[in-house]
Amino acid sequence: MSTPHRLLKHLVASLVIGAGLLWGAASAPVRAEAFVDGFEDLPLMPGLANVPAASVSFDAAAGRIVVAFAEGRVGMPAVRAFYSQTLPQLGWAPDGASRWLREGEVLTVDTVVEGNGLVVRFELAPR
Repeated sequence: MSTPHRLLKHLVASLVIGAGLLWGAASAPVRAEAFVDGFEDLPLMPGLANVPAASVSFDAAAGRIVVAFAEGRVGMPAVRAFYSQTLPQLGWAPDGASRWLREGEVLTVDTVVEGNGLVVRFELAPR
């Protein structure tokens, strides 16, 4: 693993831990390597867990496509706040309430209430 890639992973891990402390999620287990399935630099918000069976990832001629799901007992406003603060630090520019742009890619983060919890859908596609 190259040094810049390793530094990026450490930066993202620090952001995850720092964000958890800011939102009072320090009591929830925070892993230094908590990332959304299929993404190497998209932190998984504390309180969410990946749903591996629902994730899909492949490379297309136009770019990579990733669809991943996470679930947890967190509020929709907390998810929006976490990714609104975290994604710009990783180079993503907001393009609406749940859409982000970076280097020819579009990331959409949608939330759906399911029972007592929340399901978050992450979709990455070429622009």
